Amino acid sequence: MGSKITAVIFDLGGVLIDWNPQYLYRKFFDSEEQMNYFLSSVCTSAWNEEQDAGRSLAEGTELLVKEFPVYEKEIRAYYGRWEEMLGGTIDETVNILRELRKKDHLSLYALTNWSAETIPIAMQKYEFFQWFDGIVVSGKEKMRKPFTEFYRLIMDRYHLHSDSTVFIDDNLRNIHGAEVAGLQAIHFTSPEQLQHDLYYKYHL
Repeated sequence: MGSKITAVIFDLGGVLIDWNPQYLYRKFFDSEEQMNYFLSSVCTSAWNEEQDAGRSLAEGTELLVKEFPVYEKEIRAYYGRWEEMLGGTIDETVNILRELRKKDHLSLYALTNWSAETIPIAMQKYEFFQWFDGIVVSGKEKMRKPFTEFYRLIMDRYHLHSDSTVFIDDNLRNIHGAEVAGLQAIHFTSPEQLQHDLYYKYHL
């Protein structure tokens, strides 16, 4: 390894928070097949990412209702009942974050693709948001992962150095984006794997 790690950047959804639209839409559809069609063809990840990148929830919703009027009720529920997509914290990862917080030489940050309009709900709901030294939210900055400028933004804002910073994300696309931006990165697949990599690969 090179320089000692002094900063860790966490993704939030899928790493620290169990967020999944299926938790909501199982209440709407009679079968997994119907639900999966809706989430892959109507309220898609690509559509949601536009709100994560700064488009207002109202604008994103109206555009989709106009395109798929037969699904109006389900589309409006996406943000109208958004909190029902939260399954809670991924406790084992939160415990890792708690332990890292005790290390005086480490600074902790979050870099997240998240709508500026919905993240206040999560920030109020989960205490660990208070543990970060800085949080950078795509919806507020109007840029998102996996684009290089977003990773560079957090690095510049908090004066971080790529050789002493490690980034964690569950999305392999975002890991590749981080690596293009020059960051060391851990692809999160489980809390156990994350702990192993942090402690044995990065000696934290």
